[in-house]
Amino acid sequence: EVQLQASGGGLVQAGGSPRLSCAISGFTFDEYAIGWFRQAPGKEREGVSCISITDGSTYYADSVMGRFTMSSDNAKTVYLQMNSLKPEDTAVYYCAADPFLVNCWGTYDYWGQGTLVTVSS
Repeated sequence: EVQLQASGGGLVQAGGSPRLSCAISGFTFDEYAIGWFRQAPGKEREGVSCISITDGSTYYADSVMGRFTMSSDNAKTVYLQMNSLKPEDTAVYYCAADPFLVNCWGTYDYWGQGTLVTVSS
């Protein structure tokens, strides 16, 4: 059974650098596209970062480019290092996985529960 569990959210001051974790199980890391998404209050969910299964490249939304870094250290946990946080980064952050996505910004089948990041100014 594919499972993902995100953690690491909380209240952070603007400029802070928290790291979110996504514990994965039930699938092989390099055979699935994996993505981080977020949904701010009153807004639609948007992609933040994703890893492609076709070439292993990591992609970032323009809004987080240069500030966020997606990585994995042991194929069981995926991280989202967030630096220089802004109040507009406040959102519920989700990790997701899918075995068939060629474009890692596509629609994912498997989702973890979200973790709320609140950035205070």
